Amino acid sequence: MLNSIATTVIGDIALVIAVSLLLGGLLRRVGQPPVIGQMLTGIILGPSLLGRLPGHLTKHLFPASVLPALTTLAQVGVVIFMFMVGYEIDVRSLRGRGHGRVVPLIAVSALLVPMSLGIAAALVLRSRFAALGEPASSRSFVLFMGVAVSITALPVLAALLRERDLAGTVEGDISTAAAGIMDVLAWLLLAAIVGTGHRGRFSLPVTILLISGFVIVMLAVVRPALSWWTSRSQSIVSSPVAVAFILAMGSAWVTASLGLQPVFGGLLAGIAMRGRGRAPDADVVHSMDQAGRLLLPLFFIVTGLSLDIGSMHGDALALLMLLIAVAAAGKLGPAYAVSRLSGLEPRRSAAIAAMVNTRGLTELIALNIGLTDGLIHQRLFTVLVLMAIVTTLATAPLLALIKPDAAVPVPVRLTRRM
Repeated sequence: MLNSIATTVIGDIALVIAVSLLLGGLLRRVGQPPVIGQMLTGIILGPSLLGRLPGHLTKHLFPASVLPALTTLAQVGVVIFMFMVGYEIDVRSLRGRGHGRVVPLIAVSALLVPMSLGIAAALVLRSRFAALGEPASSRSFVLFMGVAVSITALPVLAALLRERDLAGTVEGDISTAAAGIMDVLAWLLLAAIVGTGHRGRFSLPVTILLISGFVIVMLAVVRPALSWWTSRSQSIVSSPVAVAFILAMGSAWVTASLGLQPVFGGLLAGIAMRGRGRAPDADVVHSMDQAGRLLLPLFFIVTGLSLDIGSMHGDALALLMLLIAVAAAGKLGPAYAVSRLSGLEPRRSAAIAAMVNTRGLTELIALNIGLTDGLIHQRLFTVLVLMAIVTTLATAPLLALIKPDAAVPVPVRLTRRM
């Protein structure tokens, strides 16, 4: 017979996936991306809601003994998700299909402005962060706050565009390309911050050297080797899906061994598997995407178990409002301004600004890295998760208010000064 821990884990998996599918379907009906429903699954089943009902249901459903198993499965799901992020990034598409300089300008401005505002908030509001138990004077903390409010979630944005028939429009192409650039830059910055605070088996200079060497090997050796392998009609290993999974897990193991989170290895594996100038393999996309969809709900429940929204009071709520304002203004303002200066009409500019303000799952992964590595603590983690949910929820209503033209690509005329 199965032991009690295994039995509980199996039951928890069924419960979490069922609830996340139900909530995802309900959110889709009201015009929100299903990932919002999955994000809310952790809150509903965690101590924030279910845990406050009589009988301590959360503790009975998710006892401490099963958390290591659920966390491990959740990490596998996140690694697969990050592999897909890297695998579906097409460097050529980051130019925005001929939209000139507007794409990199939006990307840089909508990344650096909120990052600067986040850093400024961490420095100016030291007393508010200290009230939540944060080391506001820590350089790693200050830099992490900059990254935490500046992330844009490319996968959630792409799903939202498909559901609203905006893929292929000017605003869809520009926002997607800008989000791709911001994703890459944000993860590089986050890796640098985590590496700076490294406390692993190697010294910091040695760790940086080893990680740099691994990146070079993946891009200069593994990527060409995979391109050569996939061009052969016959191979000893005939399944690209198996190779993708092995590469993702192996790369995640290496980065984790070197002191970085496994998600960085998953992202790097996806970039290496895609190769230069090659389209994604349909079997790899379908299989890895399905595997990720099944396991990712476990990530949300692990996240939700670290939240206790009911414990938030004056200082935390005030800080939440301030961070929402900083995060939203830092994205909406520069994205709209650069779009207008580039010759886009107000409605399209507003739509682009609303789209790049989407955070979603990518933000939650970054926040979990900060929590796991000790850059932030539980109370601020709760505040930042709520900020991510609110700003992501706001995207669909903003687009409904703006009413951009659906599925009608219109060429944009850029001014020479840009």
